[in-house]
Amino acid sequence: MSEFDFKLVLSGITDFTDEQVDRLYDAGCDDATVAQRDGRVYMTFSRESESMASAVISAIVDIREADIGATVLRVDTCNLVTPAEIARRLSRSRQAVEMYIKGVRGKGGFPAPACNLSETRPLYYWCEVAYWAYQNNLLRESDNREAQEISILNNILELEHQKHIAPAMTMEMIEKFTVCKPCNGNGVVAQ
Repeated sequence: MSEFDFKLVLSGITDFTDEQVDRLYDAGCDDATVAQRDGRVYMTFSRESESMASAVISAIVDIREADIGATVLRVDTCNLVTPAEIARRLSRSRQAVEMYIKGVRGKGGFPAPACNLSETRPLYYWCEVAYWAYQNNLLRESDNREAQEISILNNILELEHQKHIAPAMTMEMIEKFTVCKPCNGNGVVAQ
């Protein structure tokens, strides 16, 4: 067992009442503090578990069981990162990261940007960069796994949120998407 620190961003409420805090505590969130910033409520956890994913999932279950009118919107970790943030997370200089991106340093194959492609500061998926960094001995396996787990959990939470705010449209998009031929995992349509 290890201790994992993370924040869960909530929706559905704009502040905590004493009764809600008590219900969260009774539901198992006695390892969390509650806070609010600019109209957004969040909880900071320090939870013992076997993995980051199991820690986060158990916290989500506890929040749901508290039945305080809140849903978990996301784990407060951004998957879109700038080269400067990549440098910070890898404990490397910004210049070194720029050389990785350009293929001048390292084994090459740095992930392509995810968005802002025509901007001067494109953004990268941290989960892709973490995998690349792990493959190139720049990141521990546990840190890579955590990046993948958080990315997957946030994608699931985002889909749940979309189902809540636009259920018909979400289901329509899911149905349209599932009609498409599946990819083989590399973005190539399977034959």
